[in-house]
Amino acid sequence: MDGRHREFLEKIEKHKGIIFKISKMYMDNREDQEDLFQEITFQVWKAFASFKGDSKFSTWLYRVSLNTAIVFLKSEKKRSFIEHSELSDFKIAQEDYDHEKEEKLHKMYEAIQQLNPIDKAFIFYYLEDFSGREIAQQMGISEANIRVKMNRAKNKLKDILSNS
Repeated sequence: MDGRHREFLEKIEKHKGIIFKISKMYMDNREDQEDLFQEITFQVWKAFASFKGDSKFSTWLYRVSLNTAIVFLKSEKKRSFIEHSELSDFKIAQEDYDHEKEEKLHKMYEAIQQLNPIDKAFIFYYLEDFSGREIAQQMGISEANIRVKMNRAKNKLKDILSNS
């Protein structure tokens, strides 16, 4: 295994929680979440040569992951995945939650599922504690526009949660 390949595997292992969260936000059942997790990992591998280190790896990973999730969600035909690759060894991490916390998270993810792909991205950034400036850089729009769109997305989510 060459150095670049090893570096990729180490970075993915360290940051797989990002991919897990995005997969869970964009897909409602476990099988689809695993498919999206693999697709994001594959797309990150394909794009890894373009990562120059000008930003943090996690920042770059958020962008690639969200873009992949949006495209994946819109596509009618899911990719066939590489079966004989080390990439297929990645499994969505089992997170230990107590029953009550897991139920609350399940309800939140169900509500997020009802949002459109762009609002899901805003909620994801919000949950990850990104600043308005960081979100603006990631999304390519002004900070003022971010505040407006973020408030709308949060209000939609609150409405969904209060009606469930």
